[in-house]
Amino acid sequence: MRIAVTGLGVVSALGVGVDRNFAALAAEQSGISPEPRILKTTHRLPVGELKLTNEELHRMCGVELKEHLSRTALLGILAVREAIEDARLASDARVGLVSATSVGGMDLTEHFFEEFMADERRGRLRDVRMHDCAASTEAIAAHCHIRGYRTTISTACSSSANAILQGMKLLRHGILDAVVVGGTDALSAFTLNGFKSLMILDEAPCRPFDASRRGLNLGEGAGYLVLQREGEHARDPYCYVAGAANSNDAHHQTASSEEGNGALLAMQGALQMAGVDPSAVDYVNVHGTGTGNNDLSEGRALLRLFGDRVPAFSSTKGFTGHTLAAAGGIEAVYSALAIARGVRYANLRFETPIAEHGLVPEKHHQTACAVSTVLSNSFGFGGNCSSVLFTK
Repeated sequence: MRIAVTGLGVVSALGVGVDRNFAALAAEQSGISPEPRILKTTHRLPVGELKLTNEELHRMCGVELKEHLSRTALLGILAVREAIEDARLASDARVGLVSATSVGGMDLTEHFFEEFMADERRGRLRDVRMHDCAASTEAIAAHCHIRGYRTTISTACSSSANAILQGMKLLRHGILDAVVVGGTDALSAFTLNGFKSLMILDEAPCRPFDASRRGLNLGEGAGYLVLQREGEHARDPYCYVAGAANSNDAHHQTASSEEGNGALLAMQGALQMAGVDPSAVDYVNVHGTGTGNNDLSEGRALLRLFGDRVPAFSSTKGFTGHTLAAAGGIEAVYSALAIARGVRYANLRFETPIAEHGLVPEKHHQTACAVSTVLSNSFGFGGNCSSVLFTK
């Protein structure tokens, strides 16, 4: 049974919607700005921020301000609606939602604590109502009229990829006719402070896979795909999800093993599920955060899997920043578009290969490419690694 990708929806620092995101990718136009404009913080660090306030997002979603939804939920609503409309689902279809997030409603919760810490009698309880990760999933489902199976996944940066894996299982077991899979995360001061304490934020725009890399830039956004069984869809699919796998190298609380053990296992697992040989992969959308550990580890994993024939690859985080749980969803949308439109994306700001492995990503946007098999990598804290394989 093949699983078809029939709908796409995305929001990122590049803008709202698939067309706007793709146009920016094709123009090699980054969405990373020198410092936050919407997020209230004292830090002046580059971020991939969507330049719309929560009030503007409420209006775009058609949600009354008094509902006071988290930014995470609002970004998710925009992307899920686009994906569902794109798929043209039948009115009687059993539709479910597997949504991923790391930040949850923290963008509102941190405002509650500003007042509460000064005076325990103060603080608006409505600001903590959406703190739980599942709150965004329920809000998305309610405002996108999804009444079937719903669940939330939070496994750090691999979350959306794991949502895709879960969605495949739901379809193969006949639990749903269509499933919306992906993730959403918003910028928050809490998250920015946390990553700064780990000393892995770059004070300049990130440079994935470059020898001069100094860390990541945080971003925000949402990316979702509609999955259906082959032959049960109203429109021609963008591509198929042929395989997906999750692994854990159990190496460290945050870092990946230097040998890339977890990354290798995830990529091998996705290929094995699909019955595809590594030589058939045309393009890899790498996790590529721009940190010293990730890009060294992932590069070594690529060499272990592909040998001296590493396929074309690039990281799109130079465009969007690292959107945490949403990264795998956004990059899955980009991967599906790479097959459907025959493109490979630029790895922005790359100049010098990493000495330990010497790999060179795509430096510029490539068009008219014969792209039929794409591997999308999402590797999270604690060694939780996932890969998804898309085929034509």
